[in-house]
Amino acid sequence: MNKFICSLILLIVLLIPSTHAQNDMNYLVHANIIFRFTKYVNWPDEKKSGDFIIGIVGNTPLYDNLKTFIVNKTVGNQKIVLRKFSSSSPVFDCHILFLSEHSNRYLKRVVNATARSSVLLVSEGEDLAQRGACINFKVENERLKLEINKNNIRERNLDVANELLSLAVIVK
Repeated sequence: MNKFICSLILLIVLLIPSTHAQNDMNYLVHANIIFRFTKYVNWPDEKKSGDFIIGIVGNTPLYDNLKTFIVNKTVGNQKIVLRKFSSSSPVFDCHILFLSEHSNRYLKRVVNATARSSVLLVSEGEDLAQRGACINFKVENERLKLEINKNNIRERNLDVANELLSLAVIVK
C-alpha cells in the first residue's frame, strides 16, 4: 500500500470521534494506528531481522484487539509478535512498547529502561510525550489525537516519516 493511501487511512482513523472517556476508548482504533506506526517509523538496521515485537505494559483491552489485528501481518520480512511485559521488567526487548493508561505511573522507569535502545514508546494520557513517551494518544474534544515528541524519537535512533508528523501535534 503506498504512503498516500496509508496516510489517508490514518487521517480517517484519527478523525473518528471518540464517544467515551479515555478509559473506554476504542482499542481497535488504537491497534490499527499502532500497526500503521510500523509503516511510518524507520528502525536501525540491527532491528530489521528476527521478529518485529510489539510490547504492552499493563492490562488493557488493546492486547486482545492488537493480537487479532496483527494475525499474519509483517513489517517487511519480519513477523509481528505481541508480547506482554511487567512494569518491573529490567529489559523491554521490542520495537514498539505501549504503556496502558493504568501503567503511566511507571513511565519514568520505562523511559530509563529503554533509553539506550531503539524502542518506540507509545502511551495514552495527559502530557506523556513531554515526559518521555515518543507518541502519546490523547482525547481532546471527544476526538483521538496523537502527540509526537520528535526529540524523544531521535534520541532512540528512530526516524519518523513526515506523513505521520503532519497528522500529529508536535510537542517538546
